Amino acid sequence: MALSRRYPSLRKFLIGLGVLAATLTAGAGASRLDVCGPFLDVPATLCPFVTEIYVLGITVGTSPTTFSPDQALTRGQGAVFAAKAFDQTMARSNRRAALGRWGTPSAAAFQAGLGLTAIPLVSVSEIATDGADVWAGSSDADGNGAVSRIRASDGRLLDTWSVPAAQPVLVALGRIFAGGAVGSQGYLYMIDPSQPPGPAVPVTDALPAGVIGLAFDGSRIWTADFVPGGGAVSIVTPGPTTPWSTTTVTAGIVSPFDAVFDGTNVWVVDTGTLPGALLRLDASGNVIQTVPVGTAPRYAAFDGTNLWVPSINDSTVSVVQASTGVVVATLSGNGMSNPWAVAFDGERVLVTSVSSRVSFFKAADLSPLGWSPLPEGSYGACSDGINFWISLPGLGIGRL
Repeated sequence: MALSRRYPSLRKFLIGLGVLAATLTAGAGASRLDVCGPFLDVPATLCPFVTEIYVLGITVGTSPTTFSPDQALTRGQGAVFAAKAFDQTMARSNRRAALGRWGTPSAAAFQAGLGLTAIPLVSVSEIATDGADVWAGSSDADGNGAVSRIRASDGRLLDTWSVPAAQPVLVALGRIFAGGAVGSQGYLYMIDPSQPPGPAVPVTDALPAGVIGLAFDGSRIWTADFVPGGGAVSIVTPGPTTPWSTTTVTAGIVSPFDAVFDGTNVWVVDTGTLPGALLRLDASGNVIQTVPVGTAPRYAAFDGTNLWVPSINDSTVSVVQASTGVVVATLSGNGMSNPWAVAFDGERVLVTSVSSRVSFFKAADLSPLGWSPLPEGSYGACSDGINFWISLPGLGIGRL
């Protein structure tokens, strides 16, 4: 049924929703405003709510002095109203708003020695955050490795745990997990943040040597085990004693680079197929959907609706709808040059590039928000809900 028949005045319907929302947020003690901004044709009963959406920038009315409350609203106008209202809600409800952190540091701050934390081993790989601290895995050419704990509020290096050839890190179950290797043997290590730093505890040694990506599905840890042409995905089940039970799956897997959980399925970024692929797995690790993406995909992120998959060879990012596996967009430009990793802060998507730059996009509509040069190529990325954090091999961990 057409909206115009279902709601003779969709404008009044949307305003009614605004009345309900404003009533819930304003409380019983709120008083009616007697002016409606610039509008001269709004009745007193609607005045507070029209004024609110005008002040928020959701509407400018039908002329400088009229709102036309009885005029029918088109589907297109309704979409604009809803999108603007959503944007305002997101902006006012994030952690930056609550803490008054509206400004975010620029990449130029690194040149002044600000917003940068040096860590013991400078070959930084992937990073993750628990909201309060940033955890960074690093290693050197001799196979030494470490996981460093950095306080997010000020970037102070707090503690360091030793993890042989540390690669990816994962926050789950109140612990920090890291992939590592000794010779041709892959390990998953566990860190208890409440205990003093020292050697991390291995929970399984039944992994291929190339543990390069980690994901948590609520009960089990999934590892992307990168071996060119012969990779695997391993599923590790926590238990009361170690080693933990581990199942390794190779069917349909070529050279996985990352694993991401979307709340329903684990997705694996497989860089060994041509072009690259995003693989949806079932609970047993079987491939149930293959989505072609750009060539040589790297570290992906999930924004609650879409998976963002950077492809280093194409300098593109594939945006894949998680519910269907449909590629909704293939983004290019906006400063991306050999993109490596993606992070999401609740509103924006950050894309790192190994060609010394970082790019920003708006998650809701995929629009570009600009890019910034960096002093070094950037690899890993994460967000604590206030700042983005990026790894800068040779320099340390930078805050944006």
